[in-house]
Amino acid sequence: MKMKILLILAFVAIAASAPQKPADQVIAILKQEFDQQADGSYVYSYETENGIKADETGSLKKATGPDSSDVIIAQGSFSYTAPDGTVINLSYVADDENGFRPEGAHLPTPPPIPPAIQKALDYIASLPPPPPSRN
Repeated sequence: MKMKILLILAFVAIAASAPQKPADQVIAILKQEFDQQADGSYVYSYETENGIKADETGSLKKATGPDSSDVIIAQGSFSYTAPDGTVINLSYVADDENGFRPEGAHLPTPPPIPPAIQKALDYIASLPPPPPSRN
């Protein structure tokens, strides 16, 4: 037991002694644009010296929900380099009907539906709707 604790403390000490990046390091903005229109639509983009890039366009529309207030419909993308050196690219669309929908190769995907479960789901979908309740 003492050996396990000693090993854990050794790993913690090694991790704590690893070189840290200075917290006061300033990253310059190489390019930045923003254009807002009177109708509420906008376009923005920026790029930093450490490789972060982002852009987005948006516009106002009436909500499809019951409150019928104005909502922003947006689409855009961003990219950056992860600590392991992998370049992360993400694009997205956001609206009041379907919410935020990101797409990127790094995002997890659900496993395939097993054939027996898919067969059951197809059967359930083929059934007629239940009769209305009398409550």
